[in-house]
Amino acid sequence: MDVKKNGDVSFWYADIGGVPGYRPPLQGDIVADVCIVGAGYTGLWTAYYLKQAAPHLNIVIVEKEFAGFGASGRNGGWLSGGFSWSREKYEEASSRSGVIAMQAAMMGTVNEVISVAETEGIDADIRRTDELLVATNEAQEQRAKAMYAHARSWELTDDRVGYIDAAEMRRRIAVHNARGAFVIKKVARVQPAKLVQGLARAVERLGVQICEQTTVLSIEKGKVVTNRGVVRAEKIVRATEGFTAGIAGHERLWLALNSAIVVTEPLSEKLWSEIGWDGYEVLGDAAHTYCYAQRTREGRIAMGGRGVPYRFGSKTDVRGVTQQATIDKLHKILTTLLPQTKGLKLDHAWCGTLGVPRDWCTTVGFDKQTGIGWAGGYVGLGVSTSNLSGRTLRDLLLGNDTELTRLPWVNRTVRKWEPEPLRWLGVHSMYQLYRIADEREAKGLPRTSRLAALADRITGH
Repeated sequence: MDVKKNGDVSFWYADIGGVPGYRPPLQGDIVADVCIVGAGYTGLWTAYYLKQAAPHLNIVIVEKEFAGFGASGRNGGWLSGGFSWSREKYEEASSRSGVIAMQAAMMGTVNEVISVAETEGIDADIRRTDELLVATNEAQEQRAKAMYAHARSWELTDDRVGYIDAAEMRRRIAVHNARGAFVIKKVARVQPAKLVQGLARAVERLGVQICEQTTVLSIEKGKVVTNRGVVRAEKIVRATEGFTAGIAGHERLWLALNSAIVVTEPLSEKLWSEIGWDGYEVLGDAAHTYCYAQRTREGRIAMGGRGVPYRFGSKTDVRGVTQQATIDKLHKILTTLLPQTKGLKLDHAWCGTLGVPRDWCTTVGFDKQTGIGWAGGYVGLGVSTSNLSGRTLRDLLLGNDTELTRLPWVNRTVRKWEPEPLRWLGVHSMYQLYRIADEREAKGLPRTSRLAALADRITGH
């Protein structure tokens, strides 16, 4: 399937008139109280909450490209407050009550982001809705029901999660062969670039300096070395998510997993009447390879998935350009789930990276000895989780002992990823096994394929 535009960061920027111009770069060596590396959601939320709590702080953000260049301006627009990481892994090093508190804090990010957007006048096409994880075969149906049961076992009640049958699923969205869906309630759909650009402006209004076109070469105790000069700061925050492997000494910390999205041309009213989707739900499926979609403000469908999952050495894309094979794969997913869309053209395609820790569980932390904080490894849930990261880093950097700083993801460390080529082989083997597992289940395997379990064991997913 041909696409009108490939890359140019993302459709979300085309939707707001194009990629923004650059702010001035760092002007030589400076001294600050706090230096934040990365002007995506994590860095901006951290600056926002820090500056509000301590207006006297001199905060500088350094960014290689422009604010929102990475995943913050390219994601699928799911403000989910989700918790797809292993609760059990967090529980091993903490407690059940601690994980439940973390779960509640994550869910609270939806209201928090919406509240800040309203306060700061950020129009990000935010719409409250539900998340639907649809099952289209027997094995997927079993998994979707298991997801619901697992969520209930962690004290999520019916006002937050649910399960709907095939008839109700098709009433909401006419997905082909739908057998039911796991429902996560009280989430929201957003336009990612509008949110990150609005947040950057809000941070600047508070007096935070954002230096773009400034490449970080190294992060050390007390200083950030860039191609434009050195920022000396008592406290530093690494907020680089999927780009972390590009910083010296961090090559194996978080794997740079790729994800891609295609956006259709606007749908006609007749086609929307056939599909439904009147509730603007964010839509995923229970396949192992997984997809994610939204109905946009202006009546398009954005469909995302993994595509080529990993580039050797954690290399990243060039301004969002993705492979034709990935575009074709996403188009096939779209037309398989929604055959009504087969005649639609694709207007835009792009890709980006997200950070994945070795145990696939996100972290936030602060090392008092070095004065360096960090957050990320969101594994695809960064729109909401980054907000909680920002509030938690605020408390950690200010030395405050709060409910947030006692959550089990704080200062959690895991082992590094294996060196290449083992890393590349492991990730690509995992997704090949997932693909085969999905194919077998689609052909009638009545249970989850054992190949998927093998894939999980290979990479610790």
